[in-house]
Amino acid sequence: MDEEPVVIKLTHDQAFVLSDWLYEVMMESDKLDAIVPDRAVWSGIYAISGTLEKSLVEIFMSDYAGRLGQARQRLLDAMGADEDEEGEAAQGVSSEPSGDDISG
Repeated sequence: MDEEPVVIKLTHDQAFVLSDWLYEVMMESDKLDAIVPDRAVWSGIYAISGTLEKSLVEIFMSDYAGRLGQARQRLLDAMGADEDEEGEAAQGVSSEPSGDDISG
């Protein structure tokens, strides 16, 4: 089997918001079991999460929640978000931490 790594490119904001979501799903709840019942998929999820955590300095900053909210808002603005999503972005997803290029 070919084990050559796959490179995924994300904007910094995408990486930051995804990292927070993965942290929330993997570490702060039992949601991963419900969202992804196939444990074989978890290997890729853990690889992505670990790579993001190593490449994002924001996860160690005291103003993490504010930076996360700003990143979420920029992404929603770029996507043409609805009003409910914009309110969630302003609040941030979590206050705890959970690159542009990530590879497995």
